[in-house]
Amino acid sequence: MTTARAKDDEIELAPVAENLASVLVAKERPPRPSALSASITFGWRAVLKIKHVPEQLFDVTAFPIMMTLMFTYLFGGALAGSTTEYLQYLLPGILVTSVVMITMYTGVAVNTDIEKGVFDRFRSLPVWRPAAMVGYILGDLLRYVLASTTIMVIGLILGYRPDGGIVGVLAAVGLLMVFSFAFSWVWTMFGLFMRSEKSVMGVSMLVLFPLTFLSNVFVNPKTMPGWLQSFVDVNPITHLVAACRSTMSGTWDGGEILWVLVASAVLTVVFGTLTMRLYNRK
Repeated sequence: MTTARAKDDEIELAPVAENLASVLVAKERPPRPSALSASITFGWRAVLKIKHVPEQLFDVTAFPIMMTLMFTYLFGGALAGSTTEYLQYLLPGILVTSVVMITMYTGVAVNTDIEKGVFDRFRSLPVWRPAAMVGYILGDLLRYVLASTTIMVIGLILGYRPDGGIVGVLAAVGLLMVFSFAFSWVWTMFGLFMRSEKSVMGVSMLVLFPLTFLSNVFVNPKTMPGWLQSFVDVNPITHLVAACRSTMSGTWDGGEILWVLVASAVLTVVFGTLTMRLYNRK
């Protein structure tokens, strides 16, 4: 009796082909995720990486604090006679320098995922193709905001007082976020065709150091030799610092602000296109 009952149970529990088909073959396919939804999902993935490896936040906390303190007390007395007075000129430039320099880690993250084979999985997903790249940059925007907040807090503690108020500060940070988003596309391109993350960092530093130091971040360009002023005047970092400095001081230089917005659009179109062409051929 027991054996017969067990056989009957097995027959009842045995899968029927029609039942399996009704479960596995859905009547309606789930909708394809939108470009925005896919990009935000990949951006959340970048944020979760920070959660699991919190040491990644050192470059957006310790590095900005070190930069602000070092240059304020190193050059303040010599160039302005007072660290507090020099800080009024320096802090917008340090804000730009610190955030722009950490944009290179976007390219490093891309290259690391390529080496690990993660991109092979991304390419097989039925999502908007640029979503993976946009997600990297969206995730890094949180890092840029944290770096900006850290610099503003340490600046206020040291005595910086923006004449443009909180509106001017938020406008400066907004401009910086727009430019950093566009500038990050340069590093995603490098991350795709460089062979290692060390190569990406090496090339990034080779580009970033002249751009950030040969600018109006630390001193007035009028004190520089004529041949150097020619480079400083066309340096995009110079225009970005001038725009941020104007909003934070309450003067709002419309020409510099427009220059930053146009340059950001050009960087996104040019390097975003190059990045996606490399990504599709990788």
